[in-house]
Amino acid sequence: MAIHDQEKAQALGDERIEANSPSDSDDYDARIQAFSEKEQKKIIRRIDRRLVLTLAFMYCVSLMDRTNLGIAVVAGMGVDLRLTVGARYSVITLVFFFTYVFLQPPATVILRKMGPKLFLPTICLAWGILTIGFGFVHQWWEMIPLRLVLGVLEAGFFPGCAYLLSCWYPRYELQKRNAVFYLIGSMASAFSGILSYGFMQMNTLGSGDRLGQGYGPTAANPTAPSGRLPGIAGWRWIFIMQGVLTCVVALIGFVTIVDFPEYASKSWLGMKFLTKEESDFVVARIDRDRKDAHAEPFEFGKYMKNGADLKVWAFGALFGLTTTITYAIAFFLPIILRNGMGFSIAASQCLVAPPYVLAAIVMFGMAWYGDKWHIRSPFILVNGVLALIGLPLLGFSRNVGVRYFGVFLATTAANANVPCVLTWQANNIRGQWKRALCSATLVGSGGIGGIIGSVVFRSQDAPNYRPGIYCTMTAAALIIVITLLLDFKFWKANKRVDNGGKAIEGLQGFKYTL
Repeated sequence: MAIHDQEKAQALGDERIEANSPSDSDDYDARIQAFSEKEQKKIIRRIDRRLVLTLAFMYCVSLMDRTNLGIAVVAGMGVDLRLTVGARYSVITLVFFFTYVFLQPPATVILRKMGPKLFLPTICLAWGILTIGFGFVHQWWEMIPLRLVLGVLEAGFFPGCAYLLSCWYPRYELQKRNAVFYLIGSMASAFSGILSYGFMQMNTLGSGDRLGQGYGPTAANPTAPSGRLPGIAGWRWIFIMQGVLTCVVALIGFVTIVDFPEYASKSWLGMKFLTKEESDFVVARIDRDRKDAHAEPFEFGKYMKNGADLKVWAFGALFGLTTTITYAIAFFLPIILRNGMGFSIAASQCLVAPPYVLAAIVMFGMAWYGDKWHIRSPFILVNGVLALIGLPLLGFSRNVGVRYFGVFLATTAANANVPCVLTWQANNIRGQWKRALCSATLVGSGGIGGIIGSVVFRSQDAPNYRPGIYCTMTAAALIIVITLLLDFKFWKANKRVDNGGKAIEGLQGFKYTL
């Protein structure tokens, strides 16, 4: 698929649009009022089920596949591949982000051109197959090219999902959907520790003649005899089974993923998601809200010029600082619980889940009230403060119970902030290609946060991991500072519009969300 229907795109013209004319408003109202209030809610619920839930479950497997290294390490991979030597573990976590960050801007362009129905399930299936391959490595350095390719394949997924969701919903209906999308994924990532512990029990399955490398006595199966060995190491089954699960989800995604709203009435695999009237209803809601439902023709210079907007990078910095904390927790929490707090292997894997349950509850509560009250930044500030309380408890207390309570606060603050920042950015920009670039730069900055988060907790810093705690506390403090600066900038711009001054984002009447 190329960029869909150029006639519609040309009709939009330049992004700098003046106030809606009466005929525009009448057209929007007619397309919306073609359905009763009950019918409108039914259409939106159908979109939620197909779009949000499909993307959420694909994000589940994405998170599991990129962050399962910490779980595999405590399951025996660290011993079998000798990852405790030097910075080997940090290296294999780090290299993923090199390709993941730099390929995101072109990936969102490809998504817009190919369409999400083909692009997203295809890359998901490809990285699922790759994840299976992780279960068959024999040397630690073999992980490096696999992690680099995983970054290539996953580069377009999260920004693609964030972009696609923002194309379907008006500004003040978006955060609840972002929250459901992210919380299902993060919850699944948390419970993947329990799931992985189950997969570890498969270490009695399979057989092989090789000694070592997971086919003989290993950390996961230290009593395995020499000679013809009774099973593959449990940590290998973690990768193999999660890869199989990813492939299954991807195949389902080929059927359930939906296209952009203006093309949702077109047939795919012999099925239609919406009727033409229902598709027009969705597009009218977007145009009435911000008048950017259709993509203008792609121009590389104009696309890159959107990067001159300072707030694009401020939002990127916010997201990168947030993901510095989320990735640090995701990669190292099982190791901190095991080596820093002294829990058993089983406990360190299972105790990952409860903090993410609390994070999911808080995340959705903030999304609900954020959409209801039309506010975003106050919740980001609250999460920054929570992180500044939780991280010192995790790092500086000598009481294991208090440290684990700090894990709850830090995990909640960091993860609840993700949909807050995603939505705040989406609420304050206009234009399809600017939205595509901003989604890529935002999530790309999140990848840079992942680079930082993957190296700040070093094995030599156990059991308190002070450098990692200082780094993540600094990130939380900067989140507060940048949010306050953006609030001041947006408040001034809104006041200017109220006084009849320059329009925001080229649209008369458009105001920033604080």
